[in-house]
Amino acid sequence: MFVLSNFFIALANILGIALTIAYWLILVRAIISWVSPDPHNPIVQFLYKTTEPMLYPIRKILPFRLKMGIDISPIIAFLAIIFFKSFLIRTLIDVGLRLR
Repeated sequence: MFVLSNFFIALANILGIALTIAYWLILVRAIISWVSPDPHNPIVQFLYKTTEPMLYPIRKILPFRLKMGIDISPIIAFLAIIFFKSFLIRTLIDVGLRLR
């Protein structure tokens, strides 16, 4: 049973790292969008390609954009990431610890 326990704990750690990376990528993309970046820059292209799959479904669900053209999808993505880190990660760790 300890193998399954270690699996859940390792899965929680990997998901935690992946969510932290996603958080920082979205934050950097949001900050860069304020300065009108060059779309041909490889760093900007990387940021768009990695964060767009996370932000597009949120934009699709939102019925509107704010009147000033402010995109609130990164804020909703931050809230989802915080929720998953506080609920899913802790739940996986608790399941792993209880299986020991």
